[in-house]
Amino acid sequence: MNPAFSVIFFTTASGAGYGLLIVLGLYALAGALPRDFWFAFAAMALSLALITAGLLSSTAHLGHPERAWRAFSQWRSSWLSREGVMAVATYIPALLFGLAWIFPDTFALPLAPLGVLSAAFAFGTLFTTAMIYRSLKPIHRWHNKYVVPGYMVLGPMSGAVLALAVATLMGQRMPFLATISGVLLATGLLVKWLYWSFCDETASPSTPATATGLASPGRTVDVRSVEWPHTEENYILKEMGFRIGRKHAGRLRQISIWAGFLVPAVMIEVSIVAAPGLQPALTLGAALLMAVGVVAERWLFFAEARHTVMLYYGASQA
Repeated sequence: MNPAFSVIFFTTASGAGYGLLIVLGLYALAGALPRDFWFAFAAMALSLALITAGLLSSTAHLGHPERAWRAFSQWRSSWLSREGVMAVATYIPALLFGLAWIFPDTFALPLAPLGVLSAAFAFGTLFTTAMIYRSLKPIHRWHNKYVVPGYMVLGPMSGAVLALAVATLMGQRMPFLATISGVLLATGLLVKWLYWSFCDETASPSTPATATGLASPGRTVDVRSVEWPHTEENYILKEMGFRIGRKHAGRLRQISIWAGFLVPAVMIEVSIVAAPGLQPALTLGAALLMAVGVVAERWLFFAEARHTVMLYYGASQA
């Protein structure tokens, strides 16, 4: 699939924003959220800015962005519509949570319940985003059991590392956050390793024979395309026939593994025992490096996907 920048930015930026909101909400439940005005303002502003920027960028991939509002009406059957509904609905508890945390003397609102509600809605939005891809049966690399866990782990992982960087830079302490970030980074790497192993070791059951209906139980049929449906580039080939060389895919996987998971985890663990003056640089560096690795991972998620329709254009396997 063609890895459009708008979709990559949406899934990485919004995922980090929702993940940050989840971390803040759960810390509010535990009563461990620092009650500092500037930290609260910076953390909530960063979370909502990432969410909003990601959502707005997602409309750039639409042919008619002005019609995006129509997607909300199909929530009964469409995961894309459900994602839109959940994304908008999340703003309500998130804004109330922000007001209760930033202005506790002005807005007498229950901080912990609003934090939990915000985290729940953020989790729900991440789940609906993951199900958009998980529900697509024609794409073997998306229609599998590792896609949803990947989204559900990478979001909170990004959020935890961001929260740690902001807290350290502003001199605030969130108990056990460095350890939690390390655990989430390790879990994220494990899920991605399982996902890549699944993609490398399994193949789609769709072949030219099954696509044309010529295959039957107990009968082997070798079906090959004599000529393509047409001879010029079209939308299907551009969007669904995108190819990436195995060498480039391997390099990007290494970038994702080292920059997205391993090195940030080491930097965060070192920050625990480092001198206070070095901690901000280590945690901020870990967050920036993680962002590079997650973007590489997300680009591969789209670039390596193969659509069944390519069987009609000479592919031997979907």
